[in-house]
Amino acid sequence: MKGNNQNKADSNYQLSTVNCKGISKAYGNVQALKEINIDVEAGELYGLIGPDGAGKTTLFRILTTLILADKGTATVGGFDVVKEYKKIRSSVGYMPGRFSLYQDLTVEENLTFFANVFGTTIEENYDLIKDIYQQIEPFKTRRAGALSGGMKQKLALSCALIHKPTVLFLDEPTTGVDPVSRKEFWGMLRNLKEQGITILVSTPYMDEASLCDRIALITNGQILKVDTPQNIVAQFDKILWGVRGNNMHKLLTDLRLHPAVASCFSFGDTLHVMLNTNELTTTSLTTWLSEKGHQNVRIAPIEPNVEDCFMELTK
Repeated sequence: MKGNNQNKADSNYQLSTVNCKGISKAYGNVQALKEINIDVEAGELYGLIGPDGAGKTTLFRILTTLILADKGTATVGGFDVVKEYKKIRSSVGYMPGRFSLYQDLTVEENLTFFANVFGTTIEENYDLIKDIYQQIEPFKTRRAGALSGGMKQKLALSCALIHKPTVLFLDEPTTGVDPVSRKEFWGMLRNLKEQGITILVSTPYMDEASLCDRIALITNGQILKVDTPQNIVAQFDKILWGVRGNNMHKLLTDLRLHPAVASCFSFGDTLHVMLNTNELTTTSLTTWLSEKGHQNVRIAPIEPNVEDCFMELTK
């Protein structure tokens, strides 16, 4: 009998998907989500990419049955989020944006608690969390509130996985985490994906988009585009230049005044300048900037990234 149950569980891993049709949600006069449609394939690492306030957390709360949508329908693993919410709660893992574990309990006590809630044990599903938990196991007697950001992240992920979910929801899991821990975390997600878990992760960091199989770009509660990161970048058809100079703030202001510049945004130590014409040359733009007092201006064509595409779509 136990073998049949195990086969059924393995089958669920292969079949689990997430579907949204026309999902809308408002908080008073604020429309948090507007007619959201997404379809996540089984075993996918799917990214919901957008700034703070875009509606990412609201959508995740609907899909994990914590709140109800005003309109539309959604299923997770084939279960309706309203009619079959109990089945969804027992089969998904959810890691909210804020650290929400018991800070006065130790690492081991938190993990044991969540295992007990789902009627399992640490030992039963240890293989699933082994690579993650081993990094914090030496500190298993330390209270969760005393952990570093990266260690809290690993503990929260372990707790979300301890009952062997078929779908994993991660709401901005790398916000406020150091670059090394961010890189480690995404490596963990790739390993989990290889084990057949469907993963939905939201993030405001556009550079993390390229680590997903497919992404949905979202802002102001609306999906702008859904595709692979590579396809989204390949569809960018504007001329894009990288510009640097001695006074970057003034350079940004002046470039936005040029009639041939469609948009100009700061990306680290470089300005990404999108043109609305192919007639402007780097030489003529350099001359124009020199006349405005800019020195040591460097202009060169650059390849777009997901953030460039996002900025173009939001226009």
